[in-house]
Amino acid sequence: MRVKKTQIDRWLLLSVLLLTVWGATIFFSASLGLIPKGFATFKSAIFSQYALGFGVGAVAMAIASKIPYRLWRKISWYFFGFAMILTALVFVPGIGVSAGGATRWISVFGISFQPSELLKIATVILVSSWLSIHHRKIKDYKFGLLPILAVLTAVSLLLLAQPDTGTLVITAAAILSLYFISGAPIKHLTFVGALGIAGILVLAMFRPYVLERFTTFLNPFADTQGSGYQITQSLIAIGSGGVFGRGFGQSVQKFQYLPEPTTDSIFAVYSEEFGLVGALFLLLLYLLFLGRGLYLASKAPDYFGSFLLFGLTFLIVFQAFFNMYALLGLAPLSGLPLPFVSQGGSSLATFLFSVGIMLSVSRKVKKS
Repeated sequence: MRVKKTQIDRWLLLSVLLLTVWGATIFFSASLGLIPKGFATFKSAIFSQYALGFGVGAVAMAIASKIPYRLWRKISWYFFGFAMILTALVFVPGIGVSAGGATRWISVFGISFQPSELLKIATVILVSSWLSIHHRKIKDYKFGLLPILAVLTAVSLLLLAQPDTGTLVITAAAILSLYFISGAPIKHLTFVGALGIAGILVLAMFRPYVLERFTTFLNPFADTQGSGYQITQSLIAIGSGGVFGRGFGQSVQKFQYLPEPTTDSIFAVYSEEFGLVGALFLLLLYLLFLGRGLYLASKAPDYFGSFLLFGLTFLIVFQAFFNMYALLGLAPLSGLPLPFVSQGGSSLATFLFSVGIMLSVSRKVKKS
């Protein structure tokens, strides 16, 4: 006999709580490296970024966990359209905010937000909805290949204009994973992969920073004071942590050498302070989240719930692994924040919001 599960999955919630609490500890230590830049910078990172992002995200997670998840299938196109429009606002003068050569943020009443973070989730919801409705026709290119390419193209054009290549890579990876799980023909996946490689080659020709990232990845020590500076300092930080690390707050690299110690370089600071043991512990937390997400996806009551859980789990874990791989020199640097850990209020808030959606699905997981 099967009964409906009315409570959220406690193991999934526990994994997220552990990641968030441990992430706050890691972030606070890394943010000490901002003090030499001025107390105002340190205070802004703690309160205006992390605390605000956590507060908004916690409320969003609680609300999303109460909303019947099937509602997202009904409004998937509207939500995706809203996220696309919101992301396009970064190009509107007076609303969009530019920094570091990119235009990725919008500012409303003095509060900045990166709308592409919401676009990632909206894209996963839309594709999950489409695949769940047309799962029997996925091998037909009119219901599988073409719609997937259309969505990826629309998202790509918007994100590359900012530019935000890292977000595009993670979003595409999650979507193509869903497409694969849905039963897509290998020849269609190969075609999409070939298009992706061709697109990267074209980008490398017209955008020097893309080519620079790949050449730096292949030989990070060719220009240790230039393009290879961040990865070189990251490897020094990680290596100097040894097995057990220097100790909480004792990182040297975060004060003088590592750029962005509270954002995309935070894993290097953490590894320096907590060593190999600490890095493995953080990896274990992500694997706990991954395992629970995949388990719930396999037990979901319908195709939409299953695709939704798979997609959101992939989105979070892929970004976490990509961030850590990049700082270990195993992938090109992307500037992506480490989920639940790095500074970035919009990133933390939207990830917690996505977890709320996952918890909503977990309420309906069938249980014998």
